[in-house]
Formats: sequence, C-alpha cells, structure tokens
Amino acid sequence: MKTLITMMLLIFTIVTSYSQETVGGKVLKNAKDKTYQRGEQKGDQTVDGALNKVEDKINNIFKKKDKKKKTDEPQKENQSENQEQNQQQSQENNPTKASKSVKSNSKFDFVAGEKQLYFDNFERLAVGDFPKEFNTNASGEIVNVDEKNEKWLNMTKNGAFVPDNIKKLPDNFTLEFEIGIDKDPTNNYSGFGLNFSTVPDNLMLDMFFSKGNSVVYLHPGAGEASIYVNPISGTEISNSVKMPQWDTRNDQNFAKVSVWRQEGRLRVYVNEDKLFDVPRFFADKNTYDFAFFRSFFEECEVYLTNIRFAVAGADNRNKLITEGRFVTNGILFDVNSDNIKPESGTVLKEMATTLQENPTVRVKIIGHTDSDGADTANLALSQKRAAAVKTALSSFYGIDGSRIETDGKGESQPLNKNATASEKAENRRVEFIKL
Repeated sequence: MKTLITMMLLIFTIVTSYSQETVGGKVLKNAKDKTYQRGEQKGDQTVDGALNKVEDKINNIFKKKDKKKKTDEPQKENQSENQEQNQQQSQENNPTKASKSVKSNSKFDFVAGEKQLYFDNFERLAVGDFPKEFNTNASGEIVNVDEKNEKWLNMTKNGAFVPDNIKKLPDNFTLEFEIGIDKDPTNNYSGFGLNFSTVPDNLMLDMFFSKGNSVVYLHPGAGEASIYVNPISGTEISNSVKMPQWDTRNDQNFAKVSVWRQEGRLRVYVNEDKLFDVPRFFADKNTYDFAFFRSFFEECEVYLTNIRFAVAGADNRNKLITEGRFVTNGILFDVNSDNIKPESGTVLKEMATTLQENPTVRVKIIGHTDSDGADTANLALSQKRAAAVKTALSSFYGIDGSRIETDGKGESQPLNKNATASEKAENRRVEFIKL
C-alpha cells in the first residue's frame, strides 16, 4: 500500500509538471517555444512581437555567419497572424468595457509620415556586402545580428555614411531606424550621429561643427544625447540630456530612433521617450542633406537597419482651424468596442491643444466604422466611439463638454469598397467638424 501511494504521488508530480510546461496542448520544450507561445496568447500581437524582437537582440550573441533560415519559422508566423485575425473576428460580437484612461505618453507624440520615400532592411544583400545606395569615407558590411537572420549594416570604421536616397530633405519628414552596438564604447569620442547640413561637402568630412550643420549626437557609452546647431546665419545652439533608453552601461544595447521634422522644428525620440524638441534646429532657409556618422573606439561595432524615410504632414491640429475639418485614423479602439487604446493619446492631445488655444471654437465629433457586422450595430458603435472621444477630451484634457457635439455614421459613409484589411482600417476613422 505504501509503495502504491508513493507511485501515485510520483505520477501526480510528473503530470503536474507536464501540465505547467504545456499551453494549448503544446509542450514548451525550450525558452524559444515559450516565447512563441507567449506571443500567441497576448491580445496585442504586434506589441508583444516587438518586445520579443528586442529581447532576442539583447540576449543573442552577434553573428556574422550567414545561417540558413529554419523552415518552420514562416509557418509559425503565419499561424500567429491567422490566430490574431480569428481572434479579432470572434471578438466582434463581444463588446468590451470603455476605457477609463487614454492619456498619452507626453514624451512620445511622434506621428510617422504616411508617404514613404525610402525603406531599407538590407534583406536583398548578401552577408559581407556593402549597400551601393550608401556613400562612405569609412567602411562597413552587412551582417546577421540574431537567430532570425535579420540583416544589419555594420558600420565598422569611424566616418560618414551617406544614404543616397535621403537627400534634399523636405520641410516635413520623419526618419525612423533601429540602432545597436555590441559593447560598451566608453564615453569618449562623439558617438553615433545624425548630420543635417546645408553644405553637402561637409557630410563626408569631419566638420560637424562647421557653419551650416545641425547635428544630433547619441552616445550609449555615456547614456547621453546632445545637439549642436551652427547655422550659416544666426545663433549657435547646443544642449545635452540623459539617455537611459540607449545606455550600454545598463545593458541597453539596442534602440529605436525616431526623428520628426516640421519646417524648422526637430523632435528626436529614442524608444518611446522624447529627447529633444528644438523649434529652430533647421535654422537655415537652404535645403538640407543628411548623413549618419559614427565616432567610437574602433573595436566597437555599430549596427543599423529598418531605415524608413517618409514625407510627414504639416501640424495636423491646425487643419481643424484652417480647413474646418480634421479626419484621423489615429484614434484607435478595441475591436467592437468604444474602449480607446492608450496610443490614441497623441492625436487626442493634439486636438485638445487646438481647442485650448482656440477657446471659442466648437466641434462636432463623428465616428465611422467599417462594413463588418450588422448596420445597426455599427451605427450604435460609431455613436459610442464619438461619445468616448468627447469624454476623453473633457475628462483628461479639461475641454468644456458644452463645446463638443457627437454623432455617428456607422458604415454609411465609406471611403472605399471595404474589400481589404487596409481599406477597412481607413474607414474606421474619427472626424472633427468645426461648428
């Protein structure tokens, strides 16, 4: 009897341990499987995927060897995408509770430009090559950085790296890229830089402090960022701030950098924190050109990928005042719900600022949906979403509710045929009408 009880306890322990390592009927054999399962279980696939990506980059050893891709990886990605689509469809008939907090991260008000001019992730290139679209007075090569075989430009020597496709910068643009470094570079030298110059010859020279240059320095070895503006005519500007978001001393080896120009103004963000907001960064009236540059100890390797350059709109919030109407897809809701997602705070803050600066202006907020679901349900949903936007502006930004009317049109005013996912996303919009 004692032996039988002992065996039963052993079986129970094994079964319990097995169940703890199983999700959805799949045994999690290793950390990679567990990470993938976590991605399947999260409601927001995109955000979790981004987190996994950062984790992979930090935790993996840098590799220059061009490995073969695993055949099961695309299948896993497709499974994840299909599961997300099915999950969204199943939620259409299950409304969620309205959000109680939609305040934006005030340090991350970045809005990426919609008209893409250039994108490069170097996938077309072989490991060891240097992209012909770049001009340099240094050296570099394409490398693999992590297990996913993502390709990065390794800027191996100090100097300038001039992308031929990022020239004659428009007055309004955004520039985004991912940046990494393999070790602590100490706090010597200038660091990684973005050089904007009205004197093209300066881009290839070590003349970052010359007239006509406006420069951003990011130094992960010092946990610090700085700017220096030296216009052809005007006053020099310089400033430095702490940068814990990309600080190799704290094992922050990778970061996402976002740059936003609106005429003379420059905003710089690292991950989701605004480092700089400089109204007179682009002080000269002449056209600016651009170059990346690195200035570290030579043994450091600096990696660059996912470069996206796009035309940005002018300050959107002024459209309501100047044109009497502002339409946005930037206010996002949970599926089949009037629950406003936190990332909508950027647009809400812009609109709140407009109304605060123009205290006599009254607006009507109109909600619109795509064609999925019943007409009557979509009409009610659009009305609730418009009301939720009004509540957010009143509750979190102090806008007098008497200045705001709301309405909803459901799916009755489509901008297209609602045939694809992108078309449906375009129809899910919020409209502000000046009264």
